[in-house]
Amino acid sequence: MELQLSIDSTISTVIIAGWAGRDREDVEHHIRELAALGVAPPSATPLFYRVSVDRVTQQEMITVVGENTSGEAEPILVRTEDGLFVGVGSDHTDRTCENFSVALSKQVCPKIVGRRFWRYEDVIDHWDDLVLRSYRHVGTERILYQEGALSSLIRPERLMEQGPATAPSDRRLATGALMFCGTTPAIGGIVPSEGLTVSLSDPVSGRTLTHAYRVNCLPAVA
Repeated sequence: MELQLSIDSTISTVIIAGWAGRDREDVEHHIRELAALGVAPPSATPLFYRVSVDRVTQQEMITVVGENTSGEAEPILVRTEDGLFVGVGSDHTDRTCENFSVALSKQVCPKIVGRRFWRYEDVIDHWDDLVLRSYRHVGTERILYQEGALSSLIRPERLMEQGPATAPSDRRLATGALMFCGTTPAIGGIVPSEGLTVSLSDPVSGRTLTHAYRVNCLPAVA
């Protein structure tokens, strides 16, 4: 079942699971990818970052300062009073801030969340088969930027159990929590773009969750 969720009044906690690759080699690849941009390696993997709820948006336009920002597609888990749901979004990040504080770079930029969701129970039995993709916007072109199955990421059960917002009753996310669950490597390396389309496809049902957004860059005056 696919349904629409407005998260404005639903969530009270936002978590970003970083360095969440299941394969150590893939994690090291992502660490090297960011090291090339001057980012220090993490203290632990996975690492759970927190951002404020007001950073989350479901709009099609975000505004950032400067041009050195970029997004990355991620599966999303959100728990409401009605249950646990799966969506897709983008952990848009300020790459300049990231050089001296990954946590700050997460808070500086909006976190994009799509409007359509699946029930967790409808996809968990074939979770590893779900495919995550993103496309960079370059003018009217859409260029494949990321592509990978969720088998490359840590299982959601483990992320929910290890994360900072776990319900003691069932070891899942607590009600009101939203978690970004990791990403796949960027094809050709991390680069800014005018916008991003993110998608999560279910080859079993043939369904796809999609969200696209554009980036408005304010001048970084000094």
